[in-house]
Amino acid sequence: MTVESVALAASAAARAAGVHASEALLFSVLMQLVVIVLAGRLGGVVARRLGQSAAVGEIVTGLLLGPSLFGALAPGLFALVFRSSPPQTLTILSQIGLLLLMFQIGLEFDFGHLSERRNRRAVWWVALAGLVAPFGLGFAFAWGLPEVYQVAGAPRLAFALFVGTAFSITALPILGRILIEFDLTRTPLGVITISAAAINDVVGWLLLALVTALSTAAFSAGAFAREVALVLGFGALSWLVIRPPLERFARARMAADGGVLGPTLMGVVIAVVFAMGMCTYQLGIFAIFGGFMAGVLLHRQRDFAEAWQLKVGSFVQVFFLPIFFTYTGLRTDIGALSSGAAWGWCGLLIALATLGKFGGCALAARVAGLSPQAAKLVGILMNTRALMELIIINVGHDLGVIGREVFTMLVLMAVFSTIVTTPMLRRWLPALRGDRVLSSGPDCSPAMPSPPSSPPLPTASR
Repeated sequence: MTVESVALAASAAARAAGVHASEALLFSVLMQLVVIVLAGRLGGVVARRLGQSAAVGEIVTGLLLGPSLFGALAPGLFALVFRSSPPQTLTILSQIGLLLLMFQIGLEFDFGHLSERRNRRAVWWVALAGLVAPFGLGFAFAWGLPEVYQVAGAPRLAFALFVGTAFSITALPILGRILIEFDLTRTPLGVITISAAAINDVVGWLLLALVTALSTAAFSAGAFAREVALVLGFGALSWLVIRPPLERFARARMAADGGVLGPTLMGVVIAVVFAMGMCTYQLGIFAIFGGFMAGVLLHRQRDFAEAWQLKVGSFVQVFFLPIFFTYTGLRTDIGALSSGAAWGWCGLLIALATLGKFGGCALAARVAGLSPQAAKLVGILMNTRALMELIIINVGHDLGVIGREVFTMLVLMAVFSTIVTTPMLRRWLPALRGDRVLSSGPDCSPAMPSPPSSPPLPTASR
């Protein structure tokens, strides 16, 4: 056998091994996706049967697929499904899905309501209260927590700052989905809430960058100020420079394609979403805000928004979102709370987080001139944290600042704050019939009558 033939045989064997490894990875990923998609749909259906938002069912299902239930009841099967391939695949898929969801949320909102002075005032009051009150309570809670719940050697200041930041976050993607399901997206109430939440979260991510830098002793006041200036500059550049030609292109392509979303426009928009996500990632506030900004740039193109929802929106909600929830659930273990004292501290944490977010935002809305009923709705919507805050506490956990017990307490707080949102909306919305915050369009006709026993399914045209 010649040297050349040996080399050719070795090369063929290597290629075959590579193909086999790729097929094995594909098999593992497809198995995960089958479980995730079907479980997510089942969770959404069950949640609706129970009068909850479908998003709540998907969140809880994601947690149940993790070590808290599936991993505890069937560890062998759990390992086969979720530990037989590298976690990076689910990580990337979940982040792409979240980016596209944020784009859709940006498309859904009519920020023209903010031209009304009362609405602008309410946005800033609610955003400020939604940051200051919960942050202060979270910081005080963490500062007074017994040392047994803190990571040995971790600075108490860094721990308290991380918990305060986690208290301050509002789950923008889930809040947007809930508003969509209740037909509140184009009402002053929906716009006030989503705008305040967006401000809340941008500042929250900047706080995360700050406390992370403090925790790693790499904080520089000048660098942080530059980061804030860059974020504001990117927002202005996007609105003033990128938006006009993007809107013109969208209108031209929609007209050329007969009012449907053609492949050229879809490809360009997806590229813009990803590119803006790359920009905001480089600015230090995470890629999802680039997706949201891209949606805001096109929110006035209603024909395009409806065509996008019809062609792309349902796929994002059915395929990508359950992946994100499951990925987060895989990192959560409720069994970390193993004593009565731990559960007591968990209850106090949930109570303080609710008081800070719901109470602070409701009071601010009243100060801004909203009615008591509308203020309560703003408060309960802003209290929706969902799993977005896990991004913050995962950073703290990875840095060795937040331990398993506090991590689990914050997860339960996020789930509780989301579960209570839909029942409270159904209970309080009827009292707002005829209120200006539930009016949309030039005729200010009511955007939503008395809500049904469960929120309506979002249609593809939304």
